[in-house]
Amino acid sequence: MWLAGLTIRAFRNLASLDLEIPPEGAVIIGGNGHGKTNLLEAIYYLVLFRSLRGARDQELVKFGEAGFFLAADRNSGDVGLPLQRITAGYEGTTRRKKVTVGGAQVAKLSEAVGQVLAVPFSPADSGIVTSGPGSRRRYLDILLSVSERGHLARLSAMRLALKQRNAALRRGRGDEARAFDQPFADAAAAIAMARRCWAERWGGRFRELSAELGEPATSEMRHHSQASPGDGAEGWLRLLAASLDRDLHRGATTAGPHRDDLRLTLGERDLRTFGSAGQHRTGAIALRLLEAETLTAAHGTAPVALYDDVFAELDGNRQERLLRLIREVLPGQAMVVAPRDAEVPAGLFDRPRWQITGGVLER
Repeated sequence: MWLAGLTIRAFRNLASLDLEIPPEGAVIIGGNGHGKTNLLEAIYYLVLFRSLRGARDQELVKFGEAGFFLAADRNSGDVGLPLQRITAGYEGTTRRKKVTVGGAQVAKLSEAVGQVLAVPFSPADSGIVTSGPGSRRRYLDILLSVSERGHLARLSAMRLALKQRNAALRRGRGDEARAFDQPFADAAAAIAMARRCWAERWGGRFRELSAELGEPATSEMRHHSQASPGDGAEGWLRLLAASLDRDLHRGATTAGPHRDDLRLTLGERDLRTFGSAGQHRTGAIALRLLEAETLTAAHGTAPVALYDDVFAELDGNRQERLLRLIREVLPGQAMVVAPRDAEVPAGLFDRPRWQITGGVLER
């Protein structure tokens, strides 16, 4: 899959843009604050229909504008098939979002998620490793939402039941809280199973990628959850019942997949706590490469790679190792942004070069 065209209106600081993108992608050079990261964010918005950086939709609207509009023309890679247009529009006054696929408006956003496939790489990815369990849950749930049908809907169901249960707990109504145990447990069992299965399938590959990126110590990745494997919804129901008194005291649900973690270790020590900055960076890159391989396996086509100044903090040896893996894992379209030509490895400079200044993109 690759993007043949991109349309941007009133998104962040970007000028109106109607862009033809070559199959190999492009290199975009621009100083800090000129919009190069915003361009990658606009592309990734069409994957999940929300901000890559966690901003609210109203915060993405260009100053002084009423809303924003994004569109991408997707080439599936199949000879003879026409381009498919995916659009997302947001209206600031009503705070409504409209998404279309192939000209038809979707009833639910989950129907459009994954129509565009892209994987972001950024120095900020180290936060997946160094932050708390929530950052790794978010990484994993985004990956599974794009690669597995139904995961996003199950997440929504679990979050709704959790919100309702917590509201009852805050009112001190244990009987009301128990009414939401079953829907919560049903969704929780499926979510925890999907996370566990992914970690078990790709754990060995995480170890291989870390070694190929130059990490001499053995890296491991394991999913950790309060419920035992195979317990299903009944296991979560037992945990909810056992924790009810504590939950009433705290006014929040203390058992559930919202407390899971994707634990990363290096030489049997916690990577988050004991790893160096370079090891954190290696672990984060390995996770992004795993994301790319997962999407390729699920959809049969490589995602678009979005490289946001990703090579600046890597020494020459790790740059070369990463480039070799990129050629293997992400052989398709790549959008590369950097502040200067010198910070783009020669192996990625074999594509058109564009300049971005003050939100204006020029070839």
